Amino acid sequence: MDKQNPIATLSKSFALRIVKLERFLREEKMERVLSKQLLRSGTSIGANIRESIYAQSKADFISKMSIALKESSETEYWLELLHESGVLSDAEYESIYNDNSKLSATLINIIKKAKKSEE
Repeated sequence: MDKQNPIATLSKSFALRIVKLERFLREEKMERVLSKQLLRSGTSIGANIRESIYAQSKADFISKMSIALKESSETEYWLELLHESGVLSDAEYESIYNDNSKLSATLINIIKKAKKSEE
């Protein structure tokens, strides 16, 4: 299914990076609180996108994609805290932050197009 849906593929790859980052933060950096929040929000993006594939209506689709966008924004917040507190290096932060930004931008475009097609 993911191979036919680029945003689903992108979000799943991102979620896998988040899972690995959370493990690294927990095991190597001994950081458990923020990393757990990051894991929750970072993997929720893809889960909501996956749910949108079988949306019951255009409004349901837009709602799921909007929730994914909110989760992406929350993920950005946790990444910023981890970086600004010195837990993540500049290179670690920039790599995953850029991936999250790409996801957010793609979601914004999808939501805008879906809303426009409703008019």
